[in-house]
Amino acid sequence: MTATGDGPALVHRLRANMTWRRTAGTALVCLLASFWLAGVGALAQEKPQGNVPAKPPEKLTNTDCLGCHLDPSTTRVVNGKTESLVFPTAAFGKSVHAGLSCVDCHTSVKELVHDPLPPPDCSGCHAEEAKQYATSIHGVSHLLGASGAAQCWDCHGSHDIVPVNDPTSPVYKMNLPYTCAKCHSNAGLTKEYQINHPDAATQYMESIHGRALLKMGLIVAASCDDCHGVHDIKRAVDRDSPINHANVAKTCGKCHLGVEETYDQSIHGQLLAKGDPRGPVCTDCHTAHEIVDPEGNNFKALSDERCGKCHADRLAGYRDTYHGKAVALGKPNVAPQVAACYDCHGYHDILPPSDPRSHLSKANILATCQKCHPGATTGFTEYSPHADPMDGKNYPLLHAVFVAMTGLLIGTFAFFGLHTLGWLVRAVYLYLHDTKQFREAKIQTQVDGEWFTRFSPFERFLHFMVVTSFLLLVITGMPLKFYYTDWAKAIFHILGGPEAARTLHHLGAIVTFLYFGLHLAALIGKAWKGRKTLRDPASGRFQLSRLWKAMFGPDSMVFNLQDWSDFVAHNKWFFGKGPKPQFDRWTYWEKFDYFAVFWGVAIIGTSGLIMWFPVFFTRFLPGWVINVAMIFHSDEALLAAGFIFSIHFFNTHFRIEKFPMDTVIFSGRVSKTEMLHERKRWYDRLVSQGKLDDARVKDEWKRWQNIARSFGYFFFGLGVLLLLLIIYAMATRLAN
Repeated sequence: MTATGDGPALVHRLRANMTWRRTAGTALVCLLASFWLAGVGALAQEKPQGNVPAKPPEKLTNTDCLGCHLDPSTTRVVNGKTESLVFPTAAFGKSVHAGLSCVDCHTSVKELVHDPLPPPDCSGCHAEEAKQYATSIHGVSHLLGASGAAQCWDCHGSHDIVPVNDPTSPVYKMNLPYTCAKCHSNAGLTKEYQINHPDAATQYMESIHGRALLKMGLIVAASCDDCHGVHDIKRAVDRDSPINHANVAKTCGKCHLGVEETYDQSIHGQLLAKGDPRGPVCTDCHTAHEIVDPEGNNFKALSDERCGKCHADRLAGYRDTYHGKAVALGKPNVAPQVAACYDCHGYHDILPPSDPRSHLSKANILATCQKCHPGATTGFTEYSPHADPMDGKNYPLLHAVFVAMTGLLIGTFAFFGLHTLGWLVRAVYLYLHDTKQFREAKIQTQVDGEWFTRFSPFERFLHFMVVTSFLLLVITGMPLKFYYTDWAKAIFHILGGPEAARTLHHLGAIVTFLYFGLHLAALIGKAWKGRKTLRDPASGRFQLSRLWKAMFGPDSMVFNLQDWSDFVAHNKWFFGKGPKPQFDRWTYWEKFDYFAVFWGVAIIGTSGLIMWFPVFFTRFLPGWVINVAMIFHSDEALLAAGFIFSIHFFNTHFRIEKFPMDTVIFSGRVSKTEMLHERKRWYDRLVSQGKLDDARVKDEWKRWQNIARSFGYFFFGLGVLLLLLIIYAMATRLAN
């Protein structure tokens, strides 16, 4: 055994121990021992005469070593801390080395006084293991001066080494991860030696292998040495390392033999067999230490990004589909409900579609689609999940639709944006020119004693359905379009994930179709009731002029020539080139908003139904119609949301004379002052027709105006917030 100390003082103590422990009987023995030592010293200084060989030093015995290493006072100081050097005789007696002498391991120790202590040498008994270790990352690191790299005793223990198959051994399979973690979870060591995977130990323990081994006790589960080797652990760049890229499949195949055989037949395995470094291996998809259960939830959420490392162009197209967006936004327990890459292409048996064995070959693609879409027909398989609308060469029809919708978006916002800007500048100018008069006029419109009905209770109810369904559709739809933003992920998290959001979106669609159907029914009912007015009272004959008046008159929402005149006059007023026009019951911008609903329901509704029921529609339509529907639905929804929350909100709420909100759609009534200020033609027409009294308010708005205002402010505020989020998302996308 060995001992180290603190300089001359320790040497003196060791010599005292050697002398007095053996000669403590009497002073005479002490004296004789002194003379004997002096004589030995003198003889040692004499040179041997002639060819007489020098007497070799005697081998130290365990008794010699234990003379010091059973003394509690034998200590050393390491990093400022005092450590005992008392030999653990009990543990050593149970170890595999119990029959060995101290110097069998500490071969370089020749004298009792040894400072510092040379390391033990295991190669005498374990030559092959020592040879392997010398070429390992640990051995090479020591050779290069990395003293912190693991040595034999760091893994196996020192004086208490037990057989590897002993459950108490540090290198027993179930204990090995903790043994390796002593260094590979040590932040100081991982940083000092720039270890590529500083969290490897922690990641392994939470992986499917670690949980199976450490928590379930499945001894067949892979531990560190199953992948990295035992004594010959090498870097991944070493060609003979089991974790070298070219060897990973074979290493994993030791346990996953069937999977390896399948992988070897795949396009990935074939690339690897050719020596192509692009051929992905097990760790590229499953990672090295964070391996999770493929049937679990996180694997699907992460798999698409891993596939996208090699197939970035395909991933971009996939991200534009509902599947890709839902996976990106999904919670772990929801993501499996939508298709990821491997649901269509396969797992380990990925082959090009031209291969008859491929899941996407002409013979197999329908069965692949039917796994998630029972009842799908051949037409459904024509849908392209990776189509790029920007690619006019390969997808000319989709590109044309994309260009048309982009043009519609830009054109609409450019036209009405300029219209709104002109109106805003004019309103601010008038407000600043005479603020007092402006405020008094605004107050007068709210406290006027005379009120007239503008919207019936049924119309207000329909508008309530419009507002609620539209906001619900935007809240559940816009996060899909801007799936890459944090706010989109937050909204889906609040809603409960893609499945819940999709259900709510469908509910909003049902409400939309309901209010649209109710409105059409009301129009038909009104036309039926008014059919007699189309005939001359005297002759009873049908008159085309009466039909024309009913369709294009001032009470109709259909555009007429007067609307064009009002538009021109209004724009002249913006620039101070004419008086502000007076309007009738409906303004030209209100009529545009009205017909925008018809356009939106037709485009968004139809495309939405195709996306909702793709199997049904592809029974008589080609599958690429789904791709077209996605472009129409997405871009038209963005147009609708952007227009409502900006242009429409300005026309009804943002402009100074209406700010912070116009409550007419909730109250259904308008004051006489406001009618004379904005809709004088309507007021004059009612007076001339003797219908003014019929329009006077007959309901009791004040009883529930606070509730209506609360709803209004909530809807209004939510719309503004969504507008800001949309603008932020688009700006972020453009910046990147």
